[in-house]
Amino acid sequence: MLQNIAIGQYVPGQSFLHRADPRSKLLFIVLFATLVFLGNNTITHSILIGFTLFTILLSRLSFTYILKSLKPVWFLILFTVILHIFMTKGGTVYYQWGSFTIEEQGVRQAIFISIRLGLLILFSSLLTLTTSPMDLTEGLERLLRPFGRIGVPVHEIALMMSIALRFIPTLMEETDKIIKAQTARGADFTSGNLVRRAKNLIPIAIPLFISAFRRAEELALAMEARGYRGGVGRTRLNKLQFTWRDVAIAVVAAALTFVIWWWRT
Repeated sequence: MLQNIAIGQYVPGQSFLHRADPRSKLLFIVLFATLVFLGNNTITHSILIGFTLFTILLSRLSFTYILKSLKPVWFLILFTVILHIFMTKGGTVYYQWGSFTIEEQGVRQAIFISIRLGLLILFSSLLTLTTSPMDLTEGLERLLRPFGRIGVPVHEIALMMSIALRFIPTLMEETDKIIKAQTARGADFTSGNLVRRAKNLIPIAIPLFISAFRRAEELALAMEARGYRGGVGRTRLNKLQFTWRDVAIAVVAAALTFVIWWWRT
């Protein structure tokens, strides 16, 4: 299970994306998510897919490893595809069975929505795979700093988001261990109807919650023992600085926005 989760994990490297400023990557993620939903035809989606593949190559990470981040959401993507195929109407009727029909607009929307979900997940995985938790926390804090003037706890929000991302692979590993332990004791998680399978998850959920609360308490005690008092008066060994890589990301973002808007119908 752990091998199928890429979001939250960090792979050290010296690629272009690894050495770029986390603020640039975070802003680009927001822009890319907007462009994904602005694209509404075959050309724009093809451009976005090609750009995503190019970005994966730029990260110097294994393409197969990054694609594993889609495995946990295959069911969601498949459910969305089926829902659009049978619920969205319009255009040529491809197939009809009683009151159910598969029409052109349904197939079109199913393909586009699945592509959008896949691209968003892949780019989110690239962000965490190429950005260390410390850099991600500092980048979020620097971007949200203006909201601190109106009383928003910027440092605490950034820290919580970073810890949440960091603990995704840890909890997945813990879940995998619990499943193997319960299977060795004779638990069966694959047979029976839906209700029975849901009941079989109880021996997994309870130890997982206990482990999560224990880890949270240990983390709180460790932070308190090290004198953590929030972001007030805190200094940093490595300060974030914009470089030519971030300028290149800004230029690419502007060009991609122009191209998607131009080819949009």
